[in-house]
Order: sequence, then C-alpha cells, then structure tokens
Amino acid sequence: MRVVMEAQRAFGQVPIEEIKFDPRSRDDIPVVLRGLLSIYKNAKTREKIFELLEADVASGVSHKLGRPGMDLWRIFVLGVVKQALNCDYDRLTHMANYDKLLRQMLGHGGWREDEDPEYHVQTILDNVSLLSEELLGKINAVVVEHGHAKLTKKVR
Repeated sequence: MRVVMEAQRAFGQVPIEEIKFDPRSRDDIPVVLRGLLSIYKNAKTREKIFELLEADVASGVSHKLGRPGMDLWRIFVLGVVKQALNCDYDRLTHMANYDKLLRQMLGHGGWREDEDPEYHVQTILDNVSLLSEELLGKINAVVVEHGHAKLTKKVR
C-alpha cells in the first residue's frame, strides 16, 4: 500500500511550504531542496510528477491492503537528492536520518525524535531503486517545463 503523501501532519511538523533556508548557504543540499520546494508549491507540476510516480512505482499496488510503503513524495525527494549529489546510499541514509532540512522536506521534524522514523540503508535502496532511468527521464521533462515556465515569468 503506497500513498502519494501523508495527508495528516504530525504535531510540531513544519509544513513543507514553510521550510526556512539560509539564503547565504552555498552548500549544494539547500539548492536541491529549494528546487524541490518550488516543485512542491506548483500544484500542476507536482500532480504531473505524482501521476508518473503512481503509474510506474505504485502500479498494481492496492491502496487499501497491505503494509504501507514509503510515500511517493519521500521516494521522489530521496531519488532527486541522490541524483543531484551523486552520492551513495550510505550517505543518503545518513542525510535522511540526520540532516534537518532534508528531514523537514521528507515530512518529518515533529517535537519528539523518537516518533520520527529512522531510515535504514536497505529501505532507501529498495525504494529509490524503483525510479527507473525511463521514469527519471519523464520526470526530468516535467521539471524542465516547470523551470522554463518560471524563467519566462521572470524575463517578462
């Protein structure tokens, strides 16, 4: 059973659209997360990406039966971060468990750390590897379209 995104936020969880970034940071992770935030805020782009993910990653999966899998949003975020940083699954797991901004983007960050899940390497590997090259190409086309639309608005 997979869901696109958990509808109910946990107590103390920062809404994704309200995540604060250090504007002076020159690190690569906040840049990637700002791009994901832009995609998240644009409902049309977000829906296109989720349609692609549901068709490819969650095809044939019952939404009513079985054990819940990782949300499609979390798979997408972790996949994007892995590709953007060209990192291995060990680094990605470490960041998913200990990087505050990434955890907020994944929808974690409640008041109590013991309530937030800790990711294991195998879990991340099993889920992120569901993103095939063909699917990533389709998602890339949607993201490029989104980027062109944002650039066009600024030029005018």
